Amino acid sequence: GAVLLNDSDQELGTRALYLGQCTNNVAEYQALIAGLELAREYGCSELHVFLDSELIVRQVTGQYRVKNVQLKPLFIKVMNLLGLFENWQIRHVPRSENAQADELANKGIDERE
Repeated sequence: GAVLLNDSDQELGTRALYLGQCTNNVAEYQALIAGLELAREYGCSELHVFLDSELIVRQVTGQYRVKNVQLKPLFIKVMNLLGLFENWQIRHVPRSENAQADELANKGIDERE
């Protein structure tokens, strides 16, 4: 799931996706891609990204290399999308601070079933 908020923390849009069976890291990358695409649809030029996946945050910031073959194309897509924004930041937040995106992820699963 992905949530797009403006500077005043007002919700602009959301995405709830069903991905089928995949690893949690693939799901996190797919949610990030969905959120970046949503931000582009709304014409955002600057973005602050908050993820509860420390691994992905560290990969995107260059602290970790992407070694997993499944994650490499997703990482490349994320970096290409981020390159479309004038300015962006990404940081890790605890899952408890990412509850709305987590609810949307569950919604995506529930609506598929």
